[in-house]
Amino acid sequence: MNLYAEIILNSEALEIDRPFTYKIPVELEEKVQVGQIVKVPFGMGNKTSEGFVLSIKGENEVNISFKVKKISAIITDEPIIDEDDIKLINFLREKYLCKYIDAFRLLIPVGIMKGAKSKSKKVIVFKSDDLSCIKKPEGYIEIINFLKENSGKYTKSELINVNSISQYKLNKLIEKGLLVVEEETVFRYNNRTYNIDYEKELTFEQKHVLDEYNNSGNNLFLLKGVTGSGKTEVYMRMVEEVLEKNQSAIVLVPEISLTPQMIERFKGRFGRDVALFHSKLSDGERFDEWFRIKEGKAKLVVGARSAIFLPVKNLGLIIIDEEHENTYKSDQNPKYQTKEVAEFLSEQKGCRVVLGSATPTIETYYRALTGDLKLLELNSRVDGKAMPPMKVIDMRNELRSGNISLFSRELFRDMQEKLSKGEQIILFLNRRGFSTFVSCRSCGYVFKCEECDISMTYHRSGLLVCHYCGKTKRAPQKCPKCDSKYVKFFGAGTERVEEEVKKYFKDARVLRMDVDTTRGKDSYEKIYNTFKEGKADILIGTQMISKGLDFKNVTLVGILAADMSINIPDYRAAERTFQIITQVAGRAGRGEKQGKVVIQTYTPEHYSLEYAVNYDYEGFYEKEFTVRALMKYPPFGNILLINGISKKEDLLKNFMHKISNVIKPLVEKEVEVDILGPIPCLVAKVKENYRWQIVIKGEFESEFAKKIKELLYDENKNVYNDIRISMDINPNNLF
Repeated sequence: MNLYAEIILNSEALEIDRPFTYKIPVELEEKVQVGQIVKVPFGMGNKTSEGFVLSIKGENEVNISFKVKKISAIITDEPIIDEDDIKLINFLREKYLCKYIDAFRLLIPVGIMKGAKSKSKKVIVFKSDDLSCIKKPEGYIEIINFLKENSGKYTKSELINVNSISQYKLNKLIEKGLLVVEEETVFRYNNRTYNIDYEKELTFEQKHVLDEYNNSGNNLFLLKGVTGSGKTEVYMRMVEEVLEKNQSAIVLVPEISLTPQMIERFKGRFGRDVALFHSKLSDGERFDEWFRIKEGKAKLVVGARSAIFLPVKNLGLIIIDEEHENTYKSDQNPKYQTKEVAEFLSEQKGCRVVLGSATPTIETYYRALTGDLKLLELNSRVDGKAMPPMKVIDMRNELRSGNISLFSRELFRDMQEKLSKGEQIILFLNRRGFSTFVSCRSCGYVFKCEECDISMTYHRSGLLVCHYCGKTKRAPQKCPKCDSKYVKFFGAGTERVEEEVKKYFKDARVLRMDVDTTRGKDSYEKIYNTFKEGKADILIGTQMISKGLDFKNVTLVGILAADMSINIPDYRAAERTFQIITQVAGRAGRGEKQGKVVIQTYTPEHYSLEYAVNYDYEGFYEKEFTVRALMKYPPFGNILLINGISKKEDLLKNFMHKISNVIKPLVEKEVEVDILGPIPCLVAKVKENYRWQIVIKGEFESEFAKKIKELLYDENKNVYNDIRISMDINPNNLF
């Protein structure tokens, strides 16, 4: 019987986002497997293309009414993905309205597509110390004893050149079979040894949480624990139980929380066989970790969101720490939500999923209160200390009193006091650069990026930088519009804060942690260790300092501009403000000394600040819950964001109006669904591409979203080369 393979081509084109049927040649019938990468002829010219084997069928399962081309060759001997992965790919495609190829690429490391292979070396391995086969064993016993202790550690050349072992004697021992040469995979990462992290004595609350977890029949949990309550120790105990059952675990943290401290703890507790997976790894390192996990050589994975797609064997547990973080939602196709993928895997594999946060999202906490998730709570810090008190400073009063500096009088006094006592300070401002924008005071002209509809940020290097596309240019001395010399820098970024701190506190040792200072591979770790070891007094940073850091000598945290997140035009703005203030505040007073938090704002009356100051999550939840219910925002409805992107503004505008008219009849059939737009996006141009959007909001199911996708696909085919359309369910923002 003839066999046929359904192939997904490695192409972005909308027109071929479907399986293509190819005949499996007789000579390959026993070799082709689901999940392999193969070569196939495609198109009129039969140009060879790469493709993924989605399924294999017999001739009675396919409807062939045309001449079928044959698979040309097999690229990967072994399947890269398995049948469960295919189910996950179908889930991603249905749930997040993406193309097949987008889903496939999530599961396959970049290195494989580039032909990457494991790196290996030939090492000398001890087999026997029976020297009776050697006539004159003198001088051989030392070599044998050395290799007994260092079996498999060294190559032949290393033993000869570094350890000064006789080449003749080494060859003789290999010839007689007392030593053998074996090929060993060389992993390009994860070779560092960490200090042992001993189990901490559990508090009553931690024991209670673990008992509830172990005795529950649920597979989905929310661990809500205040900062400093010992969530990480609870995670480790959960992981330990899974590993003892010979199962595997995935621990996910936001990229910015994948701190050296987190890595130290997990590797210190569970050894070198912990796999790490994050964006700072090279393609080769990512391939090695992927291969090690696929081979079952690493039972525990710690990583950022993409680690959820690793080929973990016998998965028993997924932990998603800081589950409220935006970074768990992908902003590239497929625009998946990591928590939803984890739940799919839980249903598929029967594993447990634990979401952890001091400030869960409104949607997650709602699900916990309604019973979808089992709620576990840690309401006290491990040491029994109270949370650090917060003081809100109205910066309007500071201006009225003549204080025009970045620091309120109270924060300035507190900084003087803490520095005099040898204590450390963290200053938080969620904007990098020196000033937020540059403007002409004469005519009001704002210096914007020519390729993006966004103001450029001034950096102390004298450059204007676009933080959307990366374009830079020298800061002008005159206004290009009116030729005025009155060009002024407005607002402040972390660079400006650093300069001001050094101006007023000349003896203080200052570090800055933001995207600009952590571009290097080990730069984050160097800054972290310098501050941890007490070699710096003040750490200034953006959101990457807001979590995952535990410095015992930090007694003061200053939040310099709480209004930045409040004033974002997005329905999650209040929630994000509450979360980030609570998280940053949690960096203070984690040691023996009492901490303090100073929040500077121009809107002290905003409810997110009022609840944050009192660490009142439940109060904030009730307030925000009411607003969401009235506006039918998640969890009471869904949002489907349709973005159109093109270099041709008029073509894009007309196209977006056209598809709006096509979609409207479908929307009008739904009772509680509204369509908004089309309008230009808030950031209307990025990298020379114009951006328009349509928002569909209300109570709709996935089938409705699929119908919208099909309509858009049909309309987009004719202008695909000029206009890119993307869809996102419940996006992070509506920019």
